[in-house]
Amino acid sequence: MSEQQFAVVVPVKPPARGKSRLVGVADRHRRALAEAFALDTVTAALASDRVGQVLAVTDDVHLATALGALGCSAIPDGVSADLNGSLRQAAAEAGRRWPEHAVAALCADLPALRPDDLDAALDRAAGLVAEGRACFVADAAGVGTTLYCAPHDRFAPRFGADSRAAHLATGAVEIAGDLVSLRRDVDDVDDLAAAGRLGLGAHTLSATIEPLTQ
Repeated sequence: MSEQQFAVVVPVKPPARGKSRLVGVADRHRRALAEAFALDTVTAALASDRVGQVLAVTDDVHLATALGALGCSAIPDGVSADLNGSLRQAAAEAGRRWPEHAVAALCADLPALRPDDLDAALDRAAGLVAEGRACFVADAAGVGTTLYCAPHDRFAPRFGADSRAAHLATGAVEIAGDLVSLRRDVDDVDDLAAAGRLGLGAHTLSATIEPLTQ
């Protein structure tokens, strides 16, 4: 029997509105970084053995085209004011398109993501999902969430403030292990420096050639 593969849903704010906490970074550069983070996240996901499809959710036409060039499908954000609503809608669409795949939601700000870390997490998630259970990976700070997986009929993410606690409260299982590149999301320049020490993806490396601060 072949290993369970996942359809990974990646929500991406339009770069003009994304990464507002990159304080001190010029707007043009912040937009370039937000786009680069998403491109590197999707590139790593597409290279993962456990990932069969990637579906980006974005209202930015330019970014959707760039993601499509990588081999990623894209749909408009149907519930733009509600991240979890957007993810539920996208997960339903992924289930319609690829019913043989399990579904996962992945943050779009993981510029150091390595396919082997994502595969390790999805290896563990596959067994839990097969048992009908939801699961997640916490971020490096132990407060947020970078990956959420659940059966199609139980897909109910709780991304947002204190999402680790919110997911635990729903009974979702926390996936343990180092998974350092999967936990290293980037909200500010300190996070970006930490991601740089892990090794940035090609798009983010190119975007960081410019000075980080104004």
